Amino acid sequence: MSFRDIAQIAGSAMSAQTVRLNTVASNLANAGTAGTEDSAYRARKPVFASIFSGAGARVQVLDVIDSREPLNARHEPGHPMADENGMVFYSNVNAVEEMTDMMAASRAFSTNTEVLARVNGMQQELLKMGQG
Repeated sequence: MSFRDIAQIAGSAMSAQTVRLNTVASNLANAGTAGTEDSAYRARKPVFASIFSGAGARVQVLDVIDSREPLNARHEPGHPMADENGMVFYSNVNAVEEMTDMMAASRAFSTNTEVLARVNGMQQELLKMGQG
């Protein structure tokens, strides 16, 4: 595997983790928001895939999908967003789960940054060997 291949994999993984971090930030920003059953914010999750081809490998974000977890429904007949049954629907964002996901994404991003730094260091050492 060439240095270029390693850099391509690490770079695409960093890009994927950036999407993951942005999705987590969006979810946390919308945690606890109210709406109707159709308009309430639903947590979003990125879907990744490993792509292997003749040109190398990479991580690709296939899609960002809405969570299938049920919304948090509460009976609040006086709420301006209540439906005809007095139900208000709150987002299905689990803040603890999102913070855990954020830490994992941040660590994965840092790991790939370290991979790129080590590849760069190895390339520099190879150049030095060629000079001597």
